[in-house]
Amino acid sequence: MVKVLIYTRSVCPYCDQAKALLKRYDVAFEEVNIDADPSKAAEMMEKSQRRTVPQIFINDEHIGGCDDLYALERAGKLKSKLES
Repeated sequence: MVKVLIYTRSVCPYCDQAKALLKRYDVAFEEVNIDADPSKAAEMMEKSQRRTVPQIFINDEHIGGCDDLYALERAGKLKSKLES
């Protein structure tokens, strides 16, 4: 089963777009809101080397942000990543 982790903030249109795309694929994901737990922001930055949200991981592979997720879909590669 695929493991999807997405770091988000409470008010973030890009986070909402990324989650909507994952929901269209009917994929369960773990959401970590870095507003709720600031230590998770440090964890996100350490894992991704980025400060912006969302940061998305599929099976522990760093995908990137919302634009990166949509780019994977446009390239026809997202479905296979979500099925592995």
